[in-house]
Amino acid sequence: MAHLLHQFLSETAVRRPHHTALIAGENAVTFAELDRQSDAVACALQSAGVVRGDRVAVMLENSIEYVAGLFGALKAGAVYVPVNPSTKADKLAYILTDAGVRALIAPAALARQVVPAAGEAPHLATTLWVGPAVPAGAGGLSFTDIVAAHPDASSGRTAPQDRGLIDQDLAAILYTSGTTGRPKGVMLSHAALVNTTWSISTYLENTPDDVVMCVLPLTFGYGLSQILTGARVGFTVVLERSFAFPAETLARMVKHRITGLPGVPTFFSTLLGMEAMKTADLSSLRYLTNAAAPLPTAHIDRLRERFPDAAFYSMYGMTECCTRICYLDPRDLGTKTASVGRAIPNCEAYVVDELGNRAVPGEVGELVVRGANVMRGYWNRPEETAKRLRSGPQGETLLYTGDLFTMDADGCLYFVSRKDDVFKCRGEKVSPKEVENALYELDAVVEAAVLGVPDPADGMAVKAYLVVRPGATLTEMAIRQHCRGRLESHLVPKFIEIRDELPKTDSGKIRRATLAETA
Repeated sequence: MAHLLHQFLSETAVRRPHHTALIAGENAVTFAELDRQSDAVACALQSAGVVRGDRVAVMLENSIEYVAGLFGALKAGAVYVPVNPSTKADKLAYILTDAGVRALIAPAALARQVVPAAGEAPHLATTLWVGPAVPAGAGGLSFTDIVAAHPDASSGRTAPQDRGLIDQDLAAILYTSGTTGRPKGVMLSHAALVNTTWSISTYLENTPDDVVMCVLPLTFGYGLSQILTGARVGFTVVLERSFAFPAETLARMVKHRITGLPGVPTFFSTLLGMEAMKTADLSSLRYLTNAAAPLPTAHIDRLRERFPDAAFYSMYGMTECCTRICYLDPRDLGTKTASVGRAIPNCEAYVVDELGNRAVPGEVGELVVRGANVMRGYWNRPEETAKRLRSGPQGETLLYTGDLFTMDADGCLYFVSRKDDVFKCRGEKVSPKEVENALYELDAVVEAAVLGVPDPADGMAVKAYLVVRPGATLTEMAIRQHCRGRLESHLVPKFIEIRDELPKTDSGKIRRATLAETA
């Protein structure tokens, strides 16, 4: 039984060697081939001096090379550090330096931004370049040559050296999106990720026959979990580089007869607005999942109407808990549509009041998590770690999430707001999510974000930023009239701004801090 993350792949490669592991565009790879490629990467990293506990960064778009690099880093005994390929040179240099990255896997096409950043990273020893050739003057190794030169199993290929890892060793450092200030590195052990991968694939009831479409970036924990659950169970993952061309992505969903569709609110909002979505043959779809940000109830209802035979999982999590904390059983969706359910297997999540006592049903308080999915802490940030992690009554580690929730009498959780998002208007507390949910009931609204802005009369006034569906018209009068029918007077937006798009993080979350700066 796997106790290290990369053993999921090795064991599945033995059990289902010829089953397709990944499909990326016109390319595909079996589990046996993926296992061989990741062995090649691991051997190259070890030959370059990577030892147990060294950090290896992977800076690629969703691709077969990305997954081979991820598992190769783990097999080498290293700690995997994902970096979004859109990261600019200054932020890249910060991450490489902060994590003490020893080796980097990066695309040759981005050499102009990678090379300057690498020059500022004192611990970086080598770069594996993905592309036709190593960029001129850059140094490093060719990823393609490394993989091509490694023999297959029938030729007695060289296996990576066993570095003696145990499940308490770090498997990954995932940097938070950094909506404010410098990003922090979240430390996740093999034990935490192995446990959470088991937990997720258990409640989703994944089988080797599943075909899961992944439009989420693999640098994002939610995207990474598709790869890990696929490796554990032995199902096929269809990788999309992005969702920039929705019609093409939809066509591939149909072509590959997908059974699983993980997404975020902006993704599902776009899908619901596509005319082709109404007639696309997605009868194979068994389940949909939403995480990263709460999906408005109106959108959930529309998805259920479009896919009446598919199970819908509302989920909540954060990087600090291996990306998953709780999920709503699809059987409860009709009666608890706004809930994110109960804690995942082998985890407990509950609400506490300002004194740290467990809150009564319906009382708003901070969500606290205990379980094997809780992070080790923030890399090189003991003070930040102490703010989030505290000792529990049995000596266990408790994570204080910083998110406000309520829990009903049945133990189901309801997201209220980030602590930092709540503000007062006319002396009354405003939860932006409550207003946003009302706005999303308007068919013309694709995206909505609500925040407080300084106002001489109200103290902080409610301002709504909206993106309207192409071709739709929506007046401020109609918006306010709609809100007055659903919200208390202090929650009705005083200011409304319609934009072509809203600023987002790499994982698709709306950047409230950026909006606040312009407000």
